[in-house]
Amino acid sequence: HLILATQRPSTDVITGLIKANFPTRIAFAVTSQVDSRVILDSPGAERLLGRGDMLLMRSDAGKLQRVQGCFVTDEEIANVVRFWKEAGGGATQPVSAPWAGILDQLDNRDELLQDAIDAIRGMRTCSASMLQRKLNIGYPKA
Repeated sequence: HLILATQRPSTDVITGLIKANFPTRIAFAVTSQVDSRVILDSPGAERLLGRGDMLLMRSDAGKLQRVQGCFVTDEEIANVVRFWKEAGGGATQPVSAPWAGILDQLDNRDELLQDAIDAIRGMRTCSASMLQRKLNIGYPKA
């Protein structure tokens, strides 16, 4: 499953091609009928009440369904976190990162490897084009 979420629906982001590949869609409260049409190809989401009120467009249904989703306030989340912090609990087991051990398998002869790792850690993101710019290398090397 894939969930696509955006702060402001726009046809620049949610193109017809993207919508064609998302036959089931959910819209929460939006500010305008235009925004509702971008998401659902239909008005209605601009009249939603918020707090979990949503319109569901199922791939196997011919019309929109108004449904209620779970709404959890920031205060409720903070209370649950505080409870579990105070409750403590049993001993925890360390969790290894999914990439643990991969660096040992890589070809350490490449002098740019550590530079690439440092760049990724510093930027907190990674893409081939970012590595190209930071390390002044071509796409295949990135």
